[in-house]
Amino acid sequence: MKDVALRSGVSQSTVSFVLNGLEDMRISRETRQRVMKAVEELGYRPRGAGRPPKSTSAGVIGLMFDEIATSPFAAISIEGVQEAAWKANVIVEVVMTGGDPDYEAEVLKKWSGDNAIGVIYGSILTRELAAPDGLGRHRGVLLNCSDGASRYPSVVPAERRGGEVATHALIAQGHRRIAFISGEPWMQASDQRMEGYERALRAARIPVDPSLIVEGNFLPSGGRAATLKLMQEGRNPDAIFCANDLTAVGCYEALKELGEVPGKTVAVMGYDDQEIAQHLSPSLSTVLLPHREMGQWCVEQLLSGDTSPVQERMSCPLILRESHHIQGAGS
Repeated sequence: MKDVALRSGVSQSTVSFVLNGLEDMRISRETRQRVMKAVEELGYRPRGAGRPPKSTSAGVIGLMFDEIATSPFAAISIEGVQEAAWKANVIVEVVMTGGDPDYEAEVLKKWSGDNAIGVIYGSILTRELAAPDGLGRHRGVLLNCSDGASRYPSVVPAERRGGEVATHALIAQGHRRIAFISGEPWMQASDQRMEGYERALRAARIPVDPSLIVEGNFLPSGGRAATLKLMQEGRNPDAIFCANDLTAVGCYEALKELGEVPGKTVAVMGYDDQEIAQHLSPSLSTVLLPHREMGQWCVEQLLSGDTSPVQERMSCPLILRESHHIQGAGS
């Protein structure tokens, strides 16, 4: 759907409304035709996720998130869960608890009474946590988090490997002074991405330079401030690896303020593959967080009947666009 929106020059919401045949929306005939032309050219087939199946004899899976609205990733995970459940003729019930343990307990009790097939317990931030006691009444699986006691199957992104792959891509372009802008230090994802960055440098026999590592906050404001700091005092890096795509937005802004050209005078790498990565100029090379695939894995795990507490670390693919390569640098 993202590709259809990009090809037709409209938002993903517009594509969704056109494909769902909503005639009461004030979308022009020309826009509808443009969207459908892009659909045909790209061979796109709507997933039909979220529509209740004709028969729900197979039951219900509960999906519990602490937060949903703070990032796009919860929605992507929900789509992945719904797609996999739809294929098995299963309905998904989604709740957002805000991390309230009393509310979690009541919902888990309700799903127990409904004889739910299982429960997916998800966190918006990748972290280790103590799963609620009520989850023990269910066949449970953890999404984007892990249980310190290793009682449940869980799936998280392979963040260290993602950071390593991203840094290797910059090294392959001939960059040697590679900076890293982190998220806040308490964030597991940021910490592990930095570990991968350092691991890749050491593997290439490039010394880890502490002056090229600057703390950000996973927001454009932090990316801008960190980039300005990196570019002062003649410490200019060849490339800047940003711990997420929003940080890269601020990095681009700072570089342009300084008269630099992202992807030409300083290479930039992001992480997450948020939609904005495609629309930056130049388009942002980044690493995909596999939230859709993680959601699908959780459903498959529940339906398989395998209750062993496997700990899955899912690969984060590299998405190469334009920003990681400086003209005339490397191969």
